[in-house]
Amino acid sequence: MADLEETPPYTWNPLSRFCDFASDYAKYRPSYPAAAIDFILEGIDTQLPIVVADVGAGTGISSRLLAERGVRVLAIEPNADMRQAAAPHPRVEFREATAEATGLSDASVDLITCFQSFHWFNPEPTLLEFHRILKPSGRLAAVWNEWDKNDEFTANYIDLVLEAANLPSNEKYRTTVEYLASYHLVDIKHYVFPYKQDVDLTGLIGLTQSHSIVPRSGSVLQQLISDLQQLHVQFCDQGGMVSLLYSTDVFLAKPKP
Repeated sequence: MADLEETPPYTWNPLSRFCDFASDYAKYRPSYPAAAIDFILEGIDTQLPIVVADVGAGTGISSRLLAERGVRVLAIEPNADMRQAAAPHPRVEFREATAEATGLSDASVDLITCFQSFHWFNPEPTLLEFHRILKPSGRLAAVWNEWDKNDEFTANYIDLVLEAANLPSNEKYRTTVEYLASYHLVDIKHYVFPYKQDVDLTGLIGLTQSHSIVPRSGSVLQQLISDLQQLHVQFCDQGGMVSLLYSTDVFLAKPKP
């Protein structure tokens, strides 16, 4: 496993990697289950002025879900295309910054969230930065929608995407979750929530093109689209819809006193 650590995702030029993906990302990326949002906010009095730093916010999918619960969200996103593609929300404020240098004040946020983003951060400086900006009573939530390989359609979809993937030579990487316990974070909890995304053929192709590992043009992309069309025909219902199944992983941690 050691050799797979040589190309962690934060070395794949993440600040510019999504420059051409914002439109598809905003339209086609899955949301997150309400139960996962409930779990993240459990015990937080949202009637009080709560400040959330949603780091690596992308087009604000998670930021808006949190804001709908009544909290103020500072959406930290370095990519201008992503920020511009985000739908506005009165309780969401986008800021151009990175996970390693948020620009936020010491002990200023009640909750830090990283939805589908933590693996793009350099974990050591990021977690030190998170510990700096979190209030002593705060918490960190790292969240991923993971494809459910036990579902036949989803498993076939994964195979097609990975076959076409534009990855560095070492395509797998060590999970960064293990870093949580190393940088002044305690009481780490892991919960999993089921989630389903229903899409038509346009949505299936758009979702696929929102992934930075998929080529943006060329014969490999054309073959992938053809394969997706065949997969859709094989599995779609009478309304032309297919369902991708996910396991939404939520990791919660608190700052060490």
